[in-house]
Amino acid sequence: MTARGRSARRAAPAAGRAAAALLLVAGVVAGVLAATAPPEDDALGEKTGGATTVFASGRQAFSFPAANLADEEHTRFVIGNSFFKRNWVEAPASTGVRDGLGPHFIARSCGACHAMDGRGAPPDPKSKDPAVALLMRLSVPGEADPKQGVVPEPVYGDQFNNAAVHGVRPEGEVRIAYQPRRGRFADGTPYTLQAPRYSFARLAYGPMRPDVRVSPRIAPQLIGVGLLEAIPEAEILRNAADQAAAGGPVRGVPNRVWDVRAQREMLGRFGWKANVATIAHQTAGAFHGDIGITSRWFPDETCTPAQADCAAAPRGAKGEAPEIDDKTLEDVVFYQAVLAPPARRAPRDAQVLQGQALFAQAQCAQCHRPSYVTAEPPFPRLSSPALAGQRIWPYTDLLLHDMGEALADGRPDFGADGRQWKTPPLWGIGLLQDVNGHTRLLHDGRARGVLEAVLWHGGEAEASRQQVLKMSRAEREALVKFVESL
Repeated sequence: MTARGRSARRAAPAAGRAAAALLLVAGVVAGVLAATAPPEDDALGEKTGGATTVFASGRQAFSFPAANLADEEHTRFVIGNSFFKRNWVEAPASTGVRDGLGPHFIARSCGACHAMDGRGAPPDPKSKDPAVALLMRLSVPGEADPKQGVVPEPVYGDQFNNAAVHGVRPEGEVRIAYQPRRGRFADGTPYTLQAPRYSFARLAYGPMRPDVRVSPRIAPQLIGVGLLEAIPEAEILRNAADQAAAGGPVRGVPNRVWDVRAQREMLGRFGWKANVATIAHQTAGAFHGDIGITSRWFPDETCTPAQADCAAAPRGAKGEAPEIDDKTLEDVVFYQAVLAPPARRAPRDAQVLQGQALFAQAQCAQCHRPSYVTAEPPFPRLSSPALAGQRIWPYTDLLLHDMGEALADGRPDFGADGRQWKTPPLWGIGLLQDVNGHTRLLHDGRARGVLEAVLWHGGEAEASRQQVLKMSRAEREALVKFVESL
């Protein structure tokens, strides 16, 4: 069902006082949004991606192209979708188009981590299933190559891969255990968080360095990434300047990273630490690190000097060229760039409006900035002109913030330190259950829903967390309902 053509339904107040409260909430919401959108610009952000928005729900909600995509671009979208979702195979194979998997890998396709173009979840600690949508970044202390951002662990590289082709040993297994972390809201309601502890087992090439730094990263949903790429850099830098000028605890900073496609330093926008600047770099890097597929931009296999069996494994594309050609890689980039964000659900609902006012009151919008107007994408050939000039509602500042010791991974990445994480966009969160069958949030999926994610906030967001702890049950429910409407 769609929201088109429906008239807004107003909740009937039970008493005059309730009606007055609703009017007050609506007034607060209008004031909050005044700075980001004029009245004629979809002030409640129902069309999350402007004219690109699709009115969709259910399992396929994240898998539609931009609604305003030109007819001639749909074929390219379908081709990119095919290479995104179908498995790559070991070399040598009868097909030279999809061979070259590995030698080490964690997934056989992009869609294995981003199922239905959505968000991954950590594996059940009680199961023997390997971690697929949760990968482990590795590094050691030292002066990093400015084009790499980290110093890789010398035996296992910068990413731990728990699968391998025939004749090559998997690097090992990831183990996860959770410890309860209990607390109470001000009204006495108890809550329990899950604090993950990570370890490695069956290491195939010997021990890691004792000072190894490990950072878990879950695969995020892909809706709207092309729109995020088209946000003017000046707007992101203005977020940092405005937060610094405000003088409060929230002081986000940009990350500056090396981009292989542009061959220059750029503003980081993607990855949990804003450690990637463009969809093109992110895609080529994921093919390389996650699936073991080489490209022009990452031409060498990920084998380290300690991994002789990896180095001896057959190469794809008959060993004569990168395993994914430029055109195919560009089609996969295009496919992701034009994935549309779904429209908001029930943006005029009374409880949603109350939650929106509480979101602003708790200063959540300082980091989760609601709205922008997009400019041209950085690589027009890899995107669509349909994404330019759109009023979008992603709820992010794309900056790094100190999120406190509870979420710290202790691993720097380019300019990000071990306590900093990028503000993730919030659009689509309310559809995760429909699309992926779970509601796991944060960088490693430890939070089992919106409220748990808020309760993990610390550092610059500690004051906001304290406000949420003081909310009544009804207010907490309204806050969650608002976030899940985005």
